[in-house]
Amino acid sequence: MRYADDANVYVRSQKAGQRVMALLRRLYEKLHLSVNESKSAVTSAFGRKFLGYELWSARSEVKRAVSYKAQKQFKQRIRWLTRRSCGRSLQQVADNLRPYLLGWKAYFTLSQTPAVWRKLDEWIRHRLRAIQLRQWKRGPTIYRELRTLGASQQVAQRVASNSHRWWRNSRFELNRVLNIAWFDRLGLARLS
Repeated sequence: MRYADDANVYVRSQKAGQRVMALLRRLYEKLHLSVNESKSAVTSAFGRKFLGYELWSARSEVKRAVSYKAQKQFKQRIRWLTRRSCGRSLQQVADNLRPYLLGWKAYFTLSQTPAVWRKLDEWIRHRLRAIQLRQWKRGPTIYRELRTLGASQQVAQRVASNSHRWWRNSRFELNRVLNIAWFDRLGLARLS
């Protein structure tokens, strides 16, 4: 049995799309191949996903974006790679993330949505900050580590006083202490 790869055919009208689809079905039948009817449709290119991409219109220009499904799968994979039950340092977590982030960035390099890349970068850093706070665990340790990293006494006290609220504490004031430069020193790859 042989399999054809995914393909999209773009035409000007719905009628032309119907003709091309009928032609492709006849052609594939001669080759003893079948068209996957659940994936095939004659419809607008907008809203369709293809190899993780989707198209969107910006003014009179058509652009490529990472599909929502691909973004959701990306986040699931990041959650799995950064799970907290493995007993690894944040450096080890960043090292494990690096190949996946670089591969994902290379695959979706044709995407024309810089805001998506920035949001995913922010989400990853937010997650890693929460993991770092959880690893420090206790308020006195959090206070000491934040002061060592250059946080003001007030910021360190505020974050340390809510030591069990990792996700909430990993934003706002902590962004200035565990900033992008800190993640760069860890070797965390950036998407944007």
